[in-house]
Amino acid sequence: MVMRSLNLTHFVSVLGFWLIGIQPLVSVVAADDDYYRLLSVATSKAPTESRSKNWKPSPEGLPLEISGMTFLDDQRLAVAIRKGEIWILDGVYDEPASNVTYKRFANALHEPLGLLQHDGALYTAQRSELTKIRDIDGDDVADEYLTAAKGWAVTGHYHEYAFGPKLDADGNLWITLNIGMGLKGDQLKRAVPDPPLGYRQGRWRGWGMVLTPQGELVPMCAGMRSPAGLGANAAGDMFYTDQQGNWVATNSLHHLRPGVFFHHAEALASMNEPGSTIKSVEKVPAGVPLPEAMMQFPQLRPPAVWFPYKRAGQSPTDIMLDTSDGKFGPFSGQFFVGEFTQAGVNRVFLEKVGGEYQGACFPFRSGFASAVLRLAQGADGSMFAGLTNRGWSSLGNASYGLQRLVWTGKTPFEIQEMRATPDGFDLLFTLPVDPESAGDPASYAMQSHTYLYHSAYGSDEIQKQDLTIRSATVSGNGRRVRLVIDGLRELFVHALDADGVRSKAGLPLLHPDAYYTLNHRPE
Repeated sequence: MVMRSLNLTHFVSVLGFWLIGIQPLVSVVAADDDYYRLLSVATSKAPTESRSKNWKPSPEGLPLEISGMTFLDDQRLAVAIRKGEIWILDGVYDEPASNVTYKRFANALHEPLGLLQHDGALYTAQRSELTKIRDIDGDDVADEYLTAAKGWAVTGHYHEYAFGPKLDADGNLWITLNIGMGLKGDQLKRAVPDPPLGYRQGRWRGWGMVLTPQGELVPMCAGMRSPAGLGANAAGDMFYTDQQGNWVATNSLHHLRPGVFFHHAEALASMNEPGSTIKSVEKVPAGVPLPEAMMQFPQLRPPAVWFPYKRAGQSPTDIMLDTSDGKFGPFSGQFFVGEFTQAGVNRVFLEKVGGEYQGACFPFRSGFASAVLRLAQGADGSMFAGLTNRGWSSLGNASYGLQRLVWTGKTPFEIQEMRATPDGFDLLFTLPVDPESAGDPASYAMQSHTYLYHSAYGSDEIQKQDLTIRSATVSGNGRRVRLVIDGLRELFVHALDADGVRSKAGLPLLHPDAYYTLNHRPE
């Protein structure tokens, strides 16, 4: 399976590595580097010996466990760190990054897990509040810490994270609140009293909330477990990522909007609180396939995208919209989603069908030095990744740091878009395809599956079915292929393997796998 993503040059390279006893994974990373170079601005350890020339350690005594990032201008990057500080970094675009400067802007924060420059200030979500931090005299040191919003419970459980903020098209600042995983002792005394359906959580835990431009904190939607990532699409609609666990079948991407319930039932502890947008849930189904659960639970809405576990990550984090207009390659307008455990980034294409978002996720880039927790796009279009594996393990040999992904200008052969049609899918490729291979249905394989909705941890892929690809029609310009497929099912993930497709120049796909969440079939 490793070999299929390599062209002839890379195959020869792999063969050479085998002959000298080195695993071919090295060549796979080198193939990715042909298109996107991974540079280290600062990490706790050099990512690999081959990249040491691009590496600089963070200053001694500064654990650069990046938990929030926002650009102040075209040169300076502000980062929050888990220790409770905000630093301003300059020189982050230098190659190699040997002259990066660090200045502490703010401190004494309680685990800030986001950072946004907005309205002449920096905003960050601490455990117990959303804080507005201002530099009044312009010396790059915080002078004023203001409570912008508060009102959610903190019982003392370690897992009660608060993430954000991010800005939507209406000027609202969104934050998301983590569920406490099994409250005990005094924590239960701080939970919502006499909760509906018997679920015990702190007030508004598992909810998405907004701070309006008028300064009002409003609960909007519920059912989150570990909503570690937030981001708006080009239309200004807000999305969040969730991580597999109890009630959450696998990792997912959801469209945030009022009155919607996602999946984690314990968020219903706040259903009867003043301002709740979720009403009249009398029973939560359990132990049934997701499509059946949605029939029994009208407020339950499916994710826009499921990330099949391990095949498309194990713990998604931040969301970055590519607004570079081509400076970061052929994926402008799409989402990039950080991956914690596998220390990488996945890509997401979305479309709206039947009034609801759905789409496909694709592998994009692995090999980061540590867990990718935060993403930000630079003025030159490059992607900055804030790293920290604190609390959980991840791939990579560093504990924390800052890395930068830069497009080389060479276009990879990828599935750029995957759109649903009434009888299949329409694929747009980044480069013209070879008509013979791309027009052969045998070059593709597809399987669909769904998940179990239950209170246990995660779910296996259930009700699997191999689908028949009837035809593959290549467009006149060679960029599109129309697949006609038997057996499409709504509310199922459709996993595509396009391993047999070649570009007009004979290249295989860099990533031949795609996973489309088909909530609605177009009419």
